[in-house]
Amino acid sequence: MGTVARDVMDTKFHLLSPETSIAEAVRLFKEAGEREGRRLFGMMVVDGEGSLAGTLSMYDILLVVRPKHIHIWGEMDDLDVTGLVDASCERVRSLLVGDIMTTDVTTITADTHLFMIVDIMLKKHIRRLPVVEDGKILGIVYISDVFYHLLDRFVA
Repeated sequence: MGTVARDVMDTKFHLLSPETSIAEAVRLFKEAGEREGRRLFGMMVVDGEGSLAGTLSMYDILLVVRPKHIHIWGEMDDLDVTGLVDASCERVRSLLVGDIMTTDVTTITADTHLFMIVDIMLKKHIRRLPVVEDGKILGIVYISDVFYHLLDRFVA
């Protein structure tokens, strides 16, 4: 059958609740990254029954922190942006994970072939894929793990 998701997935993963504040979620991102010795860029979000409800990524957070109409402001060096970052972060702190999480989550099964995983990740610009079977989260496949798995095949 070849290499499948179960061969490259990480079974240690972190979960958030939709009711978690963004400030708390950011703290959890940082703490989890420090424990694991690598930066985390996304976490899965589960509902009250433990089913996958969405994901929260650094991209989701940056989208809400960024001023909505920044593209029409011109060059940043011609604006007085003193305090803008702090004000934006303060505004976002009390939002809930459920307010900004991605709910349209692409998932795979443990038997999804490695080339299908690569294809999905590249076509959809996805960096992590939850591995789900029968509504239960089994793990997560990170694009970096797929890449390094392939690198090992080059030097084998």
